[in-house]
Amino acid sequence: MLTEAAIVPPPTASTARPGQGRLPVIDAARATALAAMAGYHTLWDLGYLRLTVENYALTPLGHRAAETIAGTFLLLVGVGLVLMNGRGIRPRATLIRLGRIGGAALLVTLGTWVAFPDAFVFFGILHCIALASVLGLPFLFLPVSVAAFAAALVLAAPLVLHAAFLDAPALFFLGLGAVMPRTNDYVPLFPWFGLVLAGIVLGRIGLPRLAALRLGAWTPRSRLGRCATFAGRHSLVIYLIHQPLLLGLLTAVVSVTGPNPHAGLRAFRADYVTICTRTGGEAPLCRIAARCTSDALLREDLFREDGRPYTVAEQVRAHDLSQQCYGALEHAPINAVTPDRR
Repeated sequence: MLTEAAIVPPPTASTARPGQGRLPVIDAARATALAAMAGYHTLWDLGYLRLTVENYALTPLGHRAAETIAGTFLLLVGVGLVLMNGRGIRPRATLIRLGRIGGAALLVTLGTWVAFPDAFVFFGILHCIALASVLGLPFLFLPVSVAAFAAALVLAAPLVLHAAFLDAPALFFLGLGAVMPRTNDYVPLFPWFGLVLAGIVLGRIGLPRLAALRLGAWTPRSRLGRCATFAGRHSLVIYLIHQPLLLGLLTAVVSVTGPNPHAGLRAFRADYVTICTRTGGEAPLCRIAARCTSDALLREDLFREDGRPYTVAEQVRAHDLSQQCYGALEHAPINAVTPDRR
């Protein structure tokens, strides 16, 4: 599914200033990312349930949005590590936090294995956060320049490092192979751990300065502000429950309204053109025939993307409509055929 995204806030937070409590502005930033994540998942669910013409979450722009949301969370993971352990690792709190994230990651794997067995999440955002939270600890105390250099290396690694053995399924979590695994949420260590390291750099440099500013001293007074900081403090719980709630709600909606009658239309036309050209058809004619066929199927209630079975008579009729569309175009005058540009 998207890029799924979550961050687990530390139980307490301290910056370079002794006695400094957690920063509400960081919680609010986390809540903003949570809202963006929920919006993306709503878009994905609408497409998955065929309530929209296509799944816009899977478009190039949707992928970029998912990556931006995930990257924001991972930056905040690095900042959170500085807040929690910047003055020295707190073993008990760190292990409790790691246990929560690891347990939640396991729940996501099991849940998606049941719901989407062909594309279950084996290394998504929570898995990445859990591993990155351990690997990032040394960089809290190494020179900032070393952490920044490591961040750059990790971010650049997928662009320059390739080897056949890295395509092994057991190494998919690294993200350095050429094979893209089939999964609904894939956030491999490379390059995403680089953003956690960048967050550590940002936290080490910026948090002491932020604490001295008015923004760092901000406390929520409005209901919206209090709700935002509350959500930021409990982001793991919100992450775990929001998608089942959204799916349940939208499933109820589609059971009443039915799917969008044009859902899957663009994919049908693309597949039609692919098959048509593969069997010797001319691409311009194939594109027009695809639109003609889909329009004819819609008129006769034969365009179905909801799994309803076709009778033998309906299959024959659908095939005849397709043949009629392409045949009519094939015998039309050349100047009467114009490429489909819509």
